Amino acid sequence: MAGLVAAARLRELGREPRVLEKGTRAGGAMVLSSCVLWRHLEWESFRAECPEGDEQLQRLIWERLDDSLRWLESLGAESVWRDTENPLTTGRRYDPRALTRLLAAAAGDVELETPLPVDAGPPVLLARGGFPGRLARERGLLLRANPWSEGDGLDFAVTRGGAATPGMDEFYGRVMPAPPARIREEDFVPLAQLYGREARVFTEDWHEITPSRVTWHENDLAQLIGPRAWYVVEETNERIESARAAGATVVGREEGIAVHVAAAVTHTIGGVQVDTQARVVGADGVWAAGVDAGGVATGGYASGLAQALVLGLAAAESIAAG
Repeated sequence: MAGLVAAARLRELGREPRVLEKGTRAGGAMVLSSCVLWRHLEWESFRAECPEGDEQLQRLIWERLDDSLRWLESLGAESVWRDTENPLTTGRRYDPRALTRLLAAAAGDVELETPLPVDAGPPVLLARGGFPGRLARERGLLLRANPWSEGDGLDFAVTRGGAATPGMDEFYGRVMPAPPARIREEDFVPLAQLYGREARVFTEDWHEITPSRVTWHENDLAQLIGPRAWYVVEETNERIESARAAGATVVGREEGIAVHVAAAVTHTIGGVQVDTQARVVGADGVWAAGVDAGGVATGGYASGLAQALVLGLAAAESIAAG
């Protein structure tokens, strides 16, 4: 999302960016998501939720998101929800495919299946989706993202003097049905096992690890369970039945209904260190937006799409001003 946003804004500002997409389609992780762009309703809640994150970047996103959503809608984006239906947050939900088409049209020609040249720039804006593929593979987790976000942006920035942020081992993810469940990209949202607050949690070999408290977003459970675990609940629900229909292991035990689950990485939380103009610290002529920029939600969870929108706009305006 961040790259398309930045390109669209640059064109508004009279620039003609070249947009290189490594993958087979535009839209990155956005097109696979529920496409909710949100912020915490209260600033203090954002800080409490992500206490180790970069406070200046957090403040930028928290203060600019509402105006950024208005910019998005000035392009013609139509929201599906006018708010998040969560009393702790506020924002908008869009149809991910419709929003991708809108932004791709505003961004100009998108060159698909085109890697970033090693000698590119300046200026260069990195918006490669972080490194969820790399992290999932290294830790034996499922991947709930596009398969081409492997850390190209991070590597490009670091070789040019950029620094990585804290939280490089953290990710936003979901608990999903474990193999042999069949999970297609279009199943990433409906098959998420979002009932962990009502479940007992066991390791693969049946040691109980149920935490005393689970956050509203359940990202902490995705961090906890690792490659394989079990959720046990007293009664079935729609998500369990969807998992069963997809081929997941669902069995009855004395403790209740047991679902074999696994953590899946959606996006990474650590990344390249940037300032509030999305400039990569230590790498002249390089900007990073979306989750290539790290350190916003360190220690917790915040909206990756809100980060993509706000930093994409910030990067475009900084580049145009230069």
